[in-house]
Amino acid sequence: MTPVRLAICRTARAAARRAATTTAALQDDLTPAGVSWLKFGDDMVYCGAGKSWSEFKKNRAGCARAALHEHPSEVARERIHVVVQKGRLFQREHPEVPVLIDKGRFLLVDLEPKCARKIGNSDVPCFSVRPLDTLKTTRARGRHRIIFDVLPRVAARAARAAADPVIQGLVNRISRQSYEADLTRLVQFNTRHSTRPEFAAACDFVDQQLANLGYATSRQSIQVNGSPSQNVIAIRTGSGSVSRGVVLVSAHLDSINHEGTATSPAPGADDDGSGSAGVIEIARALKDHQGKHDLKLVLFGGEEQGLFGSKKFVASMTPAARAKVRAVVHMDMIASLNSASPTVLLEGAALSQSIIDGLSAAASTYTGLMVQTSLNPFNSDHVPFIQKGVPAVLTIEGTDDANHAIHSARDTLDRLNFDLALEILRMNTAFVAEALVRT
Repeated sequence: MTPVRLAICRTARAAARRAATTTAALQDDLTPAGVSWLKFGDDMVYCGAGKSWSEFKKNRAGCARAALHEHPSEVARERIHVVVQKGRLFQREHPEVPVLIDKGRFLLVDLEPKCARKIGNSDVPCFSVRPLDTLKTTRARGRHRIIFDVLPRVAARAARAAADPVIQGLVNRISRQSYEADLTRLVQFNTRHSTRPEFAAACDFVDQQLANLGYATSRQSIQVNGSPSQNVIAIRTGSGSVSRGVVLVSAHLDSINHEGTATSPAPGADDDGSGSAGVIEIARALKDHQGKHDLKLVLFGGEEQGLFGSKKFVASMTPAARAKVRAVVHMDMIASLNSASPTVLLEGAALSQSIIDGLSAAASTYTGLMVQTSLNPFNSDHVPFIQKGVPAVLTIEGTDDANHAIHSARDTLDRLNFDLALEILRMNTAFVAEALVRT
C-alpha cells in the first residue's frame, strides 16, 4: 500500500465559475510532480506525499480565494475510489464506507480494494465503484482526472448563438400541462417493475401516446432475469436518401422499490417517469418537424435490474445500423433540483464529445441551465451504446446533492421540480431538432 496525503480545495462558487475555464489547464503547471489532482466540479482534490506534498502545501497550487482542507490522516492510494451513484443508493447500502468528498452523484471514498471489487461488480446499475487508475486522465502523464466539470456561465454566454426562429418555435412547444399529465399517468401505476402486468400496461400507454402523435410504434421482447419484458420503440422516417442517419431519444420506463418487493408501490416519478414522460413530450414537440434523418424513440424495460432493455436493443443492431446512429440522447432522472441553480449533467465518453458540445450550446442558447459534464459513463442506458462505439449522452439532473427518494415509495410527484425538467427538455428538443436536419 502507498500512503498519501489528501487535501480538498473548496473554491467559493462564484470564484470557481470565473476561473473554471483555466483551472484544469493550469493545474499541471501549478501542481508539483508527485502530486495529482481530481476535479469534482468546483472542488479540487489533491493527492501526494513527501517533499512534493510539502511543496504543494507551501504554494497551495493556486488555491487563492479558497480554503485548503487537509485530510487528518494518511490514506493508502490503493484505497481511494470514485463512486458514481444513482441518488444516494451507494450510501444507503454501504453507510459504513468513509466518504472523503460528497458531490451527490459522485463520491470519493476510502475502501479496501478487495471490498471495492466485490461491491462494485453488481450488474444492477445502482452505483459503480472505480479505483483511480481506471478513470479517464486529463493529460498524457496520467496523473490528473476530471471526474466532472462545470461549464462556467461566462463561457456559456460567450458561446451563446442567436436562437434559430424555427428551433425556438419547437422549443416553445414544450408544455408543462401535457408533460405533467403524462408523468402523472405513469406514476398512477402502482409499480412499473419490468416483469409486472403494470409495466405492460405502462408500455401500452406510452405506445398509444406515441402512435397518436403519428409515430410508427413497435415492441421488442426482452428477458429480465429469465422473465419476459419489453421495450417500446417508435420511429418517424426522415426525408433523406438511403444514407440518412438516426437520432435516438430514450429513457427507461421501469421503476423499482428496493425497500419492498416487485409488487410494492414504486411510483418512480423522477426515476424514470420524468425521462419517460420527457420522451413523449419531445415526440409531441417534434411531431411535424420533418428532418433529413430518422427520429427514433425508445422506452427501455429492465434498466433497474441491469440495463437489460438497452443491452438487448444495442445487441440486436447490425454494425451498419449502429453506424447510422448520429446521436443518442438518454434521459434518466431529470426533475430533482439538487443545486441552487437549475443544473444538468451531461455524461458521456470521448466519442460523445460532439453531442456534449451540441447539448451545451443548446442549453446556453435556449435555456438558463448550468451545465456540468463528465466523460466517465456509468449506471444508465447510455452505457451499452458507448460500449459498442455509438455516441450517446446521459442527460440527468445536476449533481451537487442527490435525490434521496429513488427506488422507494417516496419517489413521488410532489418531490419534483417541473421547471428544471422543462428546461432539460428544451435543451434536448433544441439539440435533437438541429441534429435531425444537419448534413
